[in-house]
Amino acid sequence: MRLLVCGGAGFIGSDFVRRMLAKHPDWEIVCFDKLTYAGNPDNLASVADDARYSFVKGDIRDAETVAAAAKGADAIVNFAAETHVDRSIDEPTSFLVTDILGTHALLEVVREMGIAKMVQVSTDEVYGSIAEGSFCETDRLAPSSPYSASKAGGDLQVLAYHRTYGLPVVITRGSNTYGPYQYPEKLVPLFVTNALEGATMPLYGDGRNVRDWLHVDDHCDGIEAALLRGRDGEVYNLGGGNERTNREIATIILDELGCEASMIERVADRPGHDFRYSIICDKAREELDWSPAVDFEQGLRDTIRWYASNEPWWSKIKHHTGEFADWHRRWYEERTAK
Repeated sequence: MRLLVCGGAGFIGSDFVRRMLAKHPDWEIVCFDKLTYAGNPDNLASVADDARYSFVKGDIRDAETVAAAAKGADAIVNFAAETHVDRSIDEPTSFLVTDILGTHALLEVVREMGIAKMVQVSTDEVYGSIAEGSFCETDRLAPSSPYSASKAGGDLQVLAYHRTYGLPVVITRGSNTYGPYQYPEKLVPLFVTNALEGATMPLYGDGRNVRDWLHVDDHCDGIEAALLRGRDGEVYNLGGGNERTNREIATIILDELGCEASMIERVADRPGHDFRYSIICDKAREELDWSPAVDFEQGLRDTIRWYASNEPWWSKIKHHTGEFADWHRRWYEERTAK
């Protein structure tokens, strides 16, 4: 197998690259990444010298560069996306450009080159919020944020290209993913690294919003299963079955680090904040023979310990690039003041 992994220097993408190289000695992987703020070469340092791995810097909207990188590829897995809801509220244009136009450009490459398989990595957020019950793959899409709307737009293009051109494409929709190497703007690494530095954890509203949590290794194993066993034109939900409120997550972090509850700082809620995400994953279990294996609390505590033991990795991001500090100041200062 020769894979082109787009967005492979990000959080989930880099875990997928590292994990697939470890699991499949006969696979070759080309990592294609624009290296925006969340794309980090340090995430792939452990495989940088592997003869089966190579890196190409590029934008998925640039079909010519993608096509050159995809030469000889048996399949493409697309992680490339802008993914942070807060940033999509602050500046939505880049999300539309990357998540919709970028996906379109990639589909054109798949069509013109006759690539045998493409997996589009998406999110459960495309379904929107649900007060009771859970979403399955055939439920309507009702995205709430510019981020989830852009991902839904990409998904619909993928399905349209399958129906119109017969492209061999599969979509996975994962729930909230946690684990090592996640850019510290997201809830778990932000709260953990803030606590390690003695800073407060900015919790939106009353903290009762519910998310289903999936360990990054389980998420990548689900994507691998979709690549190898997914039916063309199908969508597969990948969830952890671990619904927790944001306040519950913060409490586990405080407990693991031995911090006081006073470190939680309630801040003004973000606009359009979905209350609860929940998905049914029976289809992935039955068709892909996939189910999550990592115990949630153990996985979360192991993740917290990873950040505690890898301060140079996240400190470089938070304090030595300027990008993170500028974003954090712009987004949270106003909410803290309220």
